[in-house]
Amino acid sequence: MDADKLLAIDGGAPVRKSPLPYGRQWVDELDIQAVVEVLRSDWLTTGPKVQEFEEQVADYVGSEYAVAVNSGTAALHAAAFAIGIGPGDEVITTPLTFAATANCVLYLGGRPVFADVCPSTLNIDPQDVERKVTSRTKAVIAVDFTGQPCDYEAIWKVAEQYGLRIIEDGAHALGAEYKGRRVGALNELTTLSFHPVKHVTTGEGGMVLTNDADTAAKMRAFRTHGVTADFRRRAAAGSWFYEMVILGYNYRLPDINCALGSAQMRKLDSWLARRREIATRYTAAFAQLPEVKVPRILPQVNPAWHLFVIELNLSQIRVGRQQVFAALRAENIAVNVHYIPVYWHPYYQQLGYEKGLCPMAEAAYERLISLPMFPAMTDDDVEDVIAAVIKVVSVYRV
Repeated sequence: MDADKLLAIDGGAPVRKSPLPYGRQWVDELDIQAVVEVLRSDWLTTGPKVQEFEEQVADYVGSEYAVAVNSGTAALHAAAFAIGIGPGDEVITTPLTFAATANCVLYLGGRPVFADVCPSTLNIDPQDVERKVTSRTKAVIAVDFTGQPCDYEAIWKVAEQYGLRIIEDGAHALGAEYKGRRVGALNELTTLSFHPVKHVTTGEGGMVLTNDADTAAKMRAFRTHGVTADFRRRAAAGSWFYEMVILGYNYRLPDINCALGSAQMRKLDSWLARRREIATRYTAAFAQLPEVKVPRILPQVNPAWHLFVIELNLSQIRVGRQQVFAALRAENIAVNVHYIPVYWHPYYQQLGYEKGLCPMAEAAYERLISLPMFPAMTDDDVEDVIAAVIKVVSVYRV
């Protein structure tokens, strides 16, 4: 074999000299300056930057209200609480997601029910959602996997027929569009994540978007121990008085974090454009590789491309996904896998969930690899990823 075709895992030279992560934050001097200004101000938490950031995101997506919290998980918990999920309630969701999507149901005493995914998009299958509805089903949590919105027209029909509430887990999808409307303005409740690998970051952080004033007020109390007025409001009113009206949590997002998020939001459109450029380049490069399946995009959506996942055609290669994964890592392409089906995790197995519940999702998991995708990637970075994938599958093809 030619020296330049010998895989790094077998002793050859890697495509890159240094590792390229699958995702990372992009923080510049304007972001740092925004945080420093807060550090020099009177408010480090529960101050004016929280409201400023909330209004900025709400205006961007076209939602009436936004409630900032300290993680995407807290956002899911607040949203599930807001629609009244409780003991005995069933909530249908996808297994191809981070565990927090289902965990928020468990936090409130409910039971997650897993519906399979569409093999074309890997988003939740509306037909299987309908098959999983019982008399105890109260809601659906739909996840916009990789940043592509779900088939909401079909989901809305099922929800209307059976009287179900909808939470949209939009952690991957800030800036994505469905039929010309942005994620955050499509459903009763939409949750976001501001983890460092997401479209904008607050370090850690999350948000719930809604058009209902009472729901927003309920979640604001939920994030602040269940009290009716936070410290800033009491300070403005010159009052010490507050009342705890529900059992809430300390899910507040500090001003320091919100200042960073607000500065990042100003760059979101350019970052989305770059993610879409990278996705277009990947799609073109891999479309003719029989060993690789690229994402299929529905005609009515414009994805936000948090992730770019490929599925390996295991009939066309002589090794499994783990070997391809290891080989790409050896080439210094720090690929990842999203996700282990939620009910495969040991905790869910202990709860009585069994493998085999969602055959499409399980089969996809065995083939999935997430490629690097973040706006700070250079054209050379993109070409390195493409070269590494082609190099590895060429060596391993049948």
